[in-house]
Amino acid sequence: MYIRTMSQQDFDEFWPTFEQVVTDQETYAFEPTMSKQQAYELWCLQPLETHVAVESKATTVVVNDLEKAETVLGSYYLKPNAAGPSSHICNCGYIVIPQARGKGIAKQLCTHSQERAVALGFKAMQFNSVVSTNKCAVTLWKKLGFSIIGTIPKGYHHKKLGFVDTYVMYKWLE
Repeated sequence: MYIRTMSQQDFDEFWPTFEQVVTDQETYAFEPTMSKQQAYELWCLQPLETHVAVESKATTVVVNDLEKAETVLGSYYLKPNAAGPSSHICNCGYIVIPQARGKGIAKQLCTHSQERAVALGFKAMQFNSVVSTNKCAVTLWKKLGFSIIGTIPKGYHHKKLGFVDTYVMYKWLE
């Protein structure tokens, strides 16, 4: 597995996972009816950088008349969290395909994003809305040094659970 810049073709492969995550309405506060083009703009064009974790295949596979030697496992974007005097803080979002969850991909993506953030001159990373019921993410972010610095009561309308809290999580990177 390695991480590189995400291409349009990577996003095309990633789209079914992205679409499922936003329509499930359990972890991301993105419009669940957004189009593939809107999603691509949000995830790949608006951020400073978007990366993808890929696994190389031993043999090339033909998918939709295209030769594929890699499988997309997950992705993240990196962007400033704010401007001006707060421009030293970045924000990231991560999604891992269902088949790769629980295998350390999110940890590798988050570690990579922190390295990229420092390389880009950011001093801190902030997650603005971590859904409290997303226990796997909350636990992982804590293990990677993030702290919950605030709770937004009923900050997320979970599709199955109704209104649940969200956390603001933060880490100083230097």
